[in-house]
Amino acid sequence: MSRVAVVGAGTLGNGIAHVFAQAGWNTALVDVSRDALDRALKTIGANLDRQVKKGAVSAQQKDQTLGRIKVGTSLDGAAKADFVVEAATENSETKFKLFAALCRLVPPNAILATNTSSISITAIAAHTDRPAQVIGMHFMNPVPVMQLVEVIRGRKRRMKP
Repeated sequence: MSRVAVVGAGTLGNGIAHVFAQAGWNTALVDVSRDALDRALKTIGANLDRQVKKGAVSAQQKDQTLGRIKVGTSLDGAAKADFVVEAATENSETKFKLFAALCRLVPPNAILATNTSSISITAIAAHTDRPAQVIGMHFMNPVPVMQLVEVIRGRKRRMKP
């Protein structure tokens, strides 16, 4: 695995994209709002600047990290992802539709993760054709600082059409 897509460029989404890109993953950051993507890139850059100032990363590593992040407003940016982390708004219908759409786009072996804090992983997974490959991932904020993530699995099942 080396390609990740993060869907949702808010506080957690941009932190998740930052961490994956810094770890060497080619990262697609997708959001419906171009403004949100611009803010996310600005935030990631500022956070990397702090890391450079503290000596945690070099200026070259900062540039390499930013170079691994590609942004876009279309889910097509997730099409080649081996791993997708959804960090969109906390609305069940939005997440259900998003996961159904992602299943049509991403490779069959891709893992689909949600950062939801209140919606059942099993319910989200039931809207996919790969419920066993859907997980919950709770990242702690601020993501680039907190080296902790909780992983949750759902029950393997699929809703009947």
